[in-house]
Amino acid sequence: MVTKKQEKLHHSGTDYQFESEIIQLGPWSSYSLLHDPKHMCFVLSRYKFCAKMLEGKRSVLEIGCGDGLGAPIVAQSVKSLYCIDWDERLIKNNMGRLSNIKNIEFHTLDITEKVLNKKFAGIFSIDVIEHLDPKVEKKFMQNSCKSLTDDGVCIIGTPNITAEKYATHRSSVQHINLKSHTTLRKLLSRYFRNVFIFSMNDEVVHTGFYPMAHYLFGVGVGLK
Repeated sequence: MVTKKQEKLHHSGTDYQFESEIIQLGPWSSYSLLHDPKHMCFVLSRYKFCAKMLEGKRSVLEIGCGDGLGAPIVAQSVKSLYCIDWDERLIKNNMGRLSNIKNIEFHTLDITEKVLNKKFAGIFSIDVIEHLDPKVEKKFMQNSCKSLTDDGVCIIGTPNITAEKYATHRSSVQHINLKSHTTLRKLLSRYFRNVFIFSMNDEVVHTGFYPMAHYLFGVGVGLK
């Protein structure tokens, strides 16, 4: 039985939430919620890792923001977040749905074709590099680094090639540039003086045995 006191306390702690704007999910996240909802936990945890690593940065760039599911998590920890994606449909959708988060900007841009005319203290890309044709990987890295300050931080998150045999068909056909911990370190070492590799399984980021990790994070610091 709900007492009057319980009811009053409940309403005092929740009424303001009913008055808040309701934000819809984007197309990718909506599909995930309907067909593989637990995967959203993994994705959000990846953004939380980036938010922790980039906390306090004045300006941060996300390369390949998709439908913006995790952008608010990073935006909460940095002064400004500039999000780009080559798919104009996603960017237009994000600009409408997430317009009330004032420290996020969304722009259509293919980083493999164009360099931004501004510098950021941190850049990150989650679930992007594995989708790239290996022929454009060099341009992706070069143009990304040109958008980074000399002492900036670069974070790349990608599925581990050792977990490929467990991937869904939908993932397998899109993942044409998977990395191992060795190749991810080698890639980042071409551009950064310091490289740190982290393992990830489900929502947990750790420093455990790389081949058993489903996901990898590479962190580059100090441009060469």
